[in-house]
Amino acid sequence: MGMPHRGRLNVLANVARKPLDQIFAQFDSALEASEEGSGDVKYHLGTYEERLNHASNRVINISLCANPSHLEAVDPIVQGKTRAEQFYRGDSTGQKTMSILIHGDAAFCGQGIVYETFHLSDLPDYSTKGTIHVVVNNQIGFTTDPRFSRSSPYCTDVAKVVGAPIFHVNADDPESVMHVCKVAAEWRNTWQKDCVIDLVCYRRNGHNEVDQPMFTQPRMYQTINKHRNGLEIYRDRIVSEGTVTADEFQQEVQKYDEICETAMRVAKEQSHAEDKWLDSPWKGFFNSGAPLSPLRSTGVVEDRLMHIGRKFSTPPSDFNLHPGLKRVLNQRAEMLNKRQVDWALGEALAIGSLLMDNTHVRLSGQDVERGTFSHRHHVLHDQEKDQTTFRPLNHLSDDQAVYTVCNSSLSEFGVLGFELGFSMHNPNSLVIWEAQFGDFSNTAQCIIDQFISSGQAKWVRQSGLVLLLPHGYEGMGPEHSSGRPERFLQLSSDDPDVVPVVKPPGAHRSRKHRLSFMAKFASREADVTPVSDVSLELQQLHDINWIVANCSTPASLFHILRRQVSLDFRKPLIIFTPKSLLRHPEARSSFDEMSEGTSFQRVLPDTHLPQSTSAQTVLFCTGKVYYDLTKERRQRGLDDRIPIVRVEQICPFPFDRVEEVMASYPNASIKWVQEEPKNQGYWTYVQPRFLTALSHSRQIKYVGRSPAAASATGNKKQHQTELEQFLDDAMRQ
Repeated sequence: MGMPHRGRLNVLANVARKPLDQIFAQFDSALEASEEGSGDVKYHLGTYEERLNHASNRVINISLCANPSHLEAVDPIVQGKTRAEQFYRGDSTGQKTMSILIHGDAAFCGQGIVYETFHLSDLPDYSTKGTIHVVVNNQIGFTTDPRFSRSSPYCTDVAKVVGAPIFHVNADDPESVMHVCKVAAEWRNTWQKDCVIDLVCYRRNGHNEVDQPMFTQPRMYQTINKHRNGLEIYRDRIVSEGTVTADEFQQEVQKYDEICETAMRVAKEQSHAEDKWLDSPWKGFFNSGAPLSPLRSTGVVEDRLMHIGRKFSTPPSDFNLHPGLKRVLNQRAEMLNKRQVDWALGEALAIGSLLMDNTHVRLSGQDVERGTFSHRHHVLHDQEKDQTTFRPLNHLSDDQAVYTVCNSSLSEFGVLGFELGFSMHNPNSLVIWEAQFGDFSNTAQCIIDQFISSGQAKWVRQSGLVLLLPHGYEGMGPEHSSGRPERFLQLSSDDPDVVPVVKPPGAHRSRKHRLSFMAKFASREADVTPVSDVSLELQQLHDINWIVANCSTPASLFHILRRQVSLDFRKPLIIFTPKSLLRHPEARSSFDEMSEGTSFQRVLPDTHLPQSTSAQTVLFCTGKVYYDLTKERRQRGLDDRIPIVRVEQICPFPFDRVEEVMASYPNASIKWVQEEPKNQGYWTYVQPRFLTALSHSRQIKYVGRSPAAASATGNKKQHQTELEQFLDDAMRQ
């Protein structure tokens, strides 16, 4: 279920049946929270409850998803979570799992994400086999009349885009509401299509209990103030019909009041606010009280890599493949013979190896099956048989997991929200969303800001969702150059002025377990030293709100994708992926970098000049610009004078690796080189962290484009001039 905040506590208590004492305790600010994070206001929180259906005597699991004040933003998340539940339960007809979305009238017709979500409802890889939408139609939006908030007669007219039946019902008549709800349920169950219930009602108070609505709707609220509430109207009706007596009715009211009073007394006796507000519990995933496991190698046996590569490059013998694709697959086979991989092959090996480990992988986004830049080709199309396709990565072995790769609708907000919801269901899966260009991801900024970057801090909700954002300056203009890394880095939660320290064993537990543990630890003899396998790298990954990377090699991509599933916890991963590097002859990796015993390297030192006391300058960079720098260095004959170091993982910042690398160049100055403008990209994030890593013993100089309002120039010649200028600045001693 998903809904805005109006009426949320009512739904939590009376529909999900969340214990009332837990709800009341949440309002006591004196109670110490029992979990980490900044938390959220009560009417944004979600829950997961089991409720007995007395009619069928079966237990129903009800999940109410946490939602910020961005009203309809939760819609696609609920749909993604529902689809995931259906997928893992094998519920292809939606008979075991369904979604219910509750809306306000002004938001339902006013917010575009409603349309985007409807638009997903019948797509093969996004359908949830019908959603029941309940619109709480107060006939007003905060202070705005319907005549000023929509252009259609009804607030529910947007549902006509998918031909959904719309039931308008008087909310003062609960029996009519029940009848309509039964019809809607039967419709959804029979046809697996969306339907809408329009509860025509009113808002008795203002936007909140102390708001004065008569400032702006005087006539409307004169009428509402004279109107009896729905409970009184229904009481008079059933008493007059002889269904119950007035005394029997009053006894039911008193019975519920007593339930509330008892729950309030229990709440006042609690010392901690319960942390049972998680909308997606991962049963069996978290080992409460256990220390973190050390980072594991993410390398794979070479025989398996070769097997996946061969399968990926070989279509069925009777498949009519396009001649151009035959060349592509032949080139892949040639690379395998040389024990090399390019970007597409490295990605396929990561996905294929996870599938063979029985880990489900889902890749979604615009044009992802082929790839925006025609590099991926995970779905092959027969050139002579209509709608006949072959998906090589689903034919690796008989006992592999299913690989879902699906082109999405032309939506970022809706589809990214959907994939986030999908990732929330099963931690032992890899869910990836790829933007057509990284520039377009800001259309989904609400999902990024309100859910992905802060979801764990606000709602104790983890997600291992991966965002692939094509990024790189190649003269394609301001809307096809930048995935806006500066925005993701600004939202990162690490401290630029403090080098993290490894916490003692047990410090990663919940607060309740940790306080108990630390008390015991503090009482030990002073000479007892705790032994921990937790590295600084692992500590940082555990503590950060998300991971931001710009990989420069296929091996880095291979390892960082596999690492997502190998950790004891889940964090969102933002990867700025290349465009021109997809076919760059130097952007290749050897099997030696991906086989057993290997792992992701946060920093790649210069192999030409691993250490030097005579080097005067060290260049640090990330991503594609590395290849521009090495080409320029080679042309100037400076390979033995200027080391170039790549930072593959920008956040959390590799303080320890930067310190180690700079120890190899004791007399060198430092330059950070980026292709983005100075007020964008990575500079404002990395500069203070470099200074902290080196204890302010050395300065770091910026090299790159000047500050700019737009992310890139639209003039090809100007682009080339800017590139030549900052490359010259970088090579100048």
